[in-house]
Formats: sequence, C-alpha cells, structure tokens
Amino acid sequence: MGTAQDTVRLLGRVPVFETLAAPDLERVAQVAVPRSFRAHQVIFREGDASDTCYVVESGHARAVREHADGRSIALAHFGPGDIFGELAMFDDERRSATVEAIEEVAAIAILGADMRRLLREHADISYKLVIALGRRLRQTNERLARQSFQTVQSRVAGVIAQLVEQARAEGADDGDVLVICTQAEVAQLAGSSRESASRFLAVLERAGIVSQGRGRLTVHEPEALKRYVF
Repeated sequence: MGTAQDTVRLLGRVPVFETLAAPDLERVAQVAVPRSFRAHQVIFREGDASDTCYVVESGHARAVREHADGRSIALAHFGPGDIFGELAMFDDERRSATVEAIEEVAAIAILGADMRRLLREHADISYKLVIALGRRLRQTNERLARQSFQTVQSRVAGVIAQLVEQARAEGADDGDVLVICTQAEVAQLAGSSRESASRFLAVLERAGIVSQGRGRLTVHEPEALKRYVF
C-alpha cells in the first residue's frame, strides 16, 4: 500500500464506506494495515473466528462454501475496491465462507476491535455505516428476487456482464475483455448446473460473443450480453 491518502482513496471506493466523509475515511485509514497474500493462499476458512475485514487493493480473491464431501461452491469474486469479511467490524461470529486468493492479492486489513473502538468514539460513523449496509442488503435482496424469475441463460449472461464491469473498473479496454473465471465458477455464481451453463456458454461462443480458455473467458462483445439479460 502507498500513502495514507492512497488508503483513503481506496476506502472511498468501497460501497460500505460510501456514505463517509473524508475525515471519517481518514479515521478508518488510521487503523488499516497493509496485507499481502500469495496466489491460492487461504485468507480465512469457513468456521474460523472472525476478527478482521479486508479491502482489496490489487489482485482477485473468491469466496467459497465447502461441503463435507470435499465439494465447494463459489459464492463471490472480489477485486480492487471490494470488501470481504466486513461483519467482523461489528461482532466476532465465525466466518460463513472460505476466502482464498486467486492470484497475488494486496489488501488492507481492519481489525474488528479497532473498528469497533472507532465506532464508539464517533457515533456518526456508526450511523452512516448502518445506512450503507442497509442499502447493500436491499440491493442483495432485489438481486436474489430478480434471479429467482430469470432463466439460466439470463443468470449466466448477467454474471459474465458483472465480471466484465469489474474488469473495466480495473482498467480493461472497451474492446475484448479478459475475465479470469472457470466455467464451473460461472455456473456456481449464476446458481445453475455446470452442464446448463456450459451449453449456454457454447451458444455465446458460436455467436462470437465469447471465447473460452482454461480458467478464463474472453468477452468480445460485452454489449451483446444484454440481449440475454431480463
């Protein structure tokens, strides 16, 4: 991580902190510490004690739920400006998912105890965070409700469109967009079977909208995905 102002700018990109003014962000930055993780390193495991939240500066990570028989399901992908483990700011509940680095990840970590002390000292920050978290919960509920009425094709196209949007936010060009995500992860993020997602990805490939590679997709016509999302 660079200067304190770099940390403030990064925090300002995080939806959970979007309601905070610059002085508030500076207070949060004061309790943030830089962390780095190797590719494929587990940052924390499902069931671990939760005492820290993380904001990604560079690189990508993913959240997965693990089944007793060894299977895992991808729940979310995180890139620069994304936060995960944020409930640790409020309590010490066990982690609800495993988060692992997909590639090398640079992040800032905020210890739950430090954040709670800050919230006690500055009640206005607590109020603003509750507003932001409430807004995020509403958005999640709306997305889940919308997905329940969507076809597999619509959900898969929507997931790919979101990954493209994330890549563009990180500096990808307006032309071909490379998305680092396996076919199985796309299916899991869309809440569909791998077979159904695979069939639809083949349709997109035949249409020239995407090209598939090992653990990645190249999206040639991002705007064309909108035809499949409703």
